[in-house]
Amino acid sequence: MNAKHYAGFVSIVGNPNVGKSTLMNALLGEKLSIITAKAQTTRHRILGILNGDDFQLVLSDTPGVIKPAYAMQDAMMHFVKESLVDADVICYMTTAELDALKDEKLKERIQHTSTPLLILINKIDLTEPELLHTAVEKLNEEFPKAEILPIAAKTGFCIPELLEKLRKLMPEGPAYFPKDQLTDKPERFFVNEAIRQAILEHYSQEIPYAVEVTTEEFKEDAKLIRIRSIIQVERNSQKGILIGHKGSALKHMGITARKNLEGFFGKKIHLELYVKVVKNWRSSSQQLKRFGYSNQ
Repeated sequence: MNAKHYAGFVSIVGNPNVGKSTLMNALLGEKLSIITAKAQTTRHRILGILNGDDFQLVLSDTPGVIKPAYAMQDAMMHFVKESLVDADVICYMTTAELDALKDEKLKERIQHTSTPLLILINKIDLTEPELLHTAVEKLNEEFPKAEILPIAAKTGFCIPELLEKLRKLMPEGPAYFPKDQLTDKPERFFVNEAIRQAILEHYSQEIPYAVEVTTEEFKEDAKLIRIRSIIQVERNSQKGILIGHKGSALKHMGITARKNLEGFFGKKIHLELYVKVVKNWRSSSQQLKRFGYSNQ
């Protein structure tokens, strides 16, 4: 007689910077999603696949919920809503400050969902007990069908308990992905993300949000990976800031990106970076489709 197997999709949603990517990385024990202090760090829906002998959890890390200002952000919010459609469990992440979800209709949809709902109050290691108590009371009123779980994704507090809850909520069924697969994204996606993370860390204001990265070459041998990537910006002035005086800014950012990549792939990296101007790419349906933001 075959042993029972359980598998399903877990959608992680919430405002920017509540710790969604940190949570997914903590559950997986791997660094898949990029994490910085800036909003809109995650732009795509990234699947992380956690496998056990008798289960498979497919975790969806989604962009932080925002009010879209241009076409790329519309596509980002489409990824969030799409993740709720096939979810077997919804994890709505917040903090004890309870900043309002920036899409009221999405909040109402979560409140009235028939899908099992976990409300995760993150960063409780930084939270006063009185504030946490008040938050739990308010969330119980707003989401009466949900189970509320205080966690600290960064320190790992209550992550094993959360994992056990998720496993128990999975429906019976076969694995959706091969058991040795960690994510649905190709290697080049994570190259682009590592470079974008370095840009978020090294540049301020508008620059990180006007940037998209494509990798045109990824050649791997036993000891070295050779990578050539293009950083696309919207204006010549942004290109100048990215490159810096005699290429100094690009060089320093590239060193950080290379170290990120060497940590991710566990190999030496030879990284070549180029900067290209494509005007108003964030509002161009053709460019957005090229970068995987199409709603179709």
